[in-house]
Amino acid sequence: MQLRPSALAALQTADPQAKVGAVQALQRAGRGGALRVDAGQSLAEPAGLPGRPARPLLVPAHQVAKRSPSTPAGRAALLHAIAHIEFNAINLALDAVWRFADMPHDYYRDWLGVAAEEALHFTLLREHLRTSLGHDYGDFEAHDGLWTMVERTKHDVVARMALVPRTLEARGLDAAPPMQAKLAIAGDMRAVEILDVILRDEVGHVAIGNHWYRWLCQRQGLDPMVHYALLAARHEAPRPRPPFNLAARERAGFSADELALLARSADRKP
Repeated sequence: MQLRPSALAALQTADPQAKVGAVQALQRAGRGGALRVDAGQSLAEPAGLPGRPARPLLVPAHQVAKRSPSTPAGRAALLHAIAHIEFNAINLALDAVWRFADMPHDYYRDWLGVAAEEALHFTLLREHLRTSLGHDYGDFEAHDGLWTMVERTKHDVVARMALVPRTLEARGLDAAPPMQAKLAIAGDMRAVEILDVILRDEVGHVAIGNHWYRWLCQRQGLDPMVHYALLAARHEAPRPRPPFNLAARERAGFSADELALLARSADRKP
């Protein structure tokens, strides 16, 4: 089985459960030594990426209703939004596998592992929505912000590593603890436990992004911090907003200089 074409096929899969199953099958094949990585293979981009179900309805981010976990309906909407992020994260990881040729084999194995963990996160959240909150994935509106950055960076693996795992996914490290506190007040300890799993794994995902971003910068003779600022401006990346989970970001491989820059930005008055 070839990894990159198989990852593309999984990315094209629209049904969430079938997508999860395809990723899990790829992970099993990899562990069993049945996956072949042809890093130099040229793959054409098909139309209609990514595969996704007809629901949830996608709307501009500012039109998505605010989600307070203080009521069951608000808690369901909040957890649905997180499930949507995790579903998109499966697609992000699969896209990183198939799209970029001529990377080391460990790069492809890393991102397949990320896809498998994102599939687990989505499954845990979907099960909780169904069994505890009387909803399913697709019941609420959502937005497409994560995939927008994938489109902007699809011709540049350096930009992809800089602006998806290190920027958009790193925001999840900051958001998780305050969200867990609100869910705990609402009494949803199962959701708190699921977010513990997600936060633990996302530290590793961001670390993978940091590793490959720095590897690429070294290969191309680029200063990581200087080039990051250029890429963020060029692709209109969102600016990091405090409060920052600096401990998690440190575990995820952000440098002391990067953490100091974030800390200074948090101390500035609006």
